[in-house]
Amino acid sequence: MNLIYKIALILVIVIASCKEKQKDNSPSSNQPEIDNIKLTSLSNSTINWAQYQGKTVFLNFWATWCKPCLQEMPSIEAAIKKLEKENIVFLFASDEASDQIENFKRAHPFNFNYVRIENMNEVNIIGLPTTIIFNSAGKLSFSEMGYRKWDDKQNIDLILNIVKAK
Repeated sequence: MNLIYKIALILVIVIASCKEKQKDNSPSSNQPEIDNIKLTSLSNSTINWAQYQGKTVFLNFWATWCKPCLQEMPSIEAAIKKLEKENIVFLFASDEASDQIENFKRAHPFNFNYVRIENMNEVNIIGLPTTIIFNSAGKLSFSEMGYRKWDDKQNIDLILNIVKAK
């Protein structure tokens, strides 16, 4: 009888620990501030964040070798089309060499604004893809690591809520 209680207890613990965790998309204290992210164009000119002042910035961190990044890109492209009338800048940042990114651009038909990130480790990007969204005041409003289908209604609404928030 004692063995049955032990097995039941183990099963309860296992089942309780297998519950799906809720994704927390809210920014945490270890997330980057917009001015601390060092971006350059593919021609190596520094990106000045002031040029995006007053705009929502959707910043996607990716790599040419990252399968989930590549799977996510068509949905981001569709989201860009759905949101084309909004005041949003979409940037695609990789820490790979400019020539690797240029080769990727030639091989894939996405019309994205590709940039290089110079300090990925400093801004705590630990997995790809990672997307962060800054509101029009330059404050971090969303941060998430992992694939997301960005053209789904709930994700379009998420972006629009950030655009409309003051």
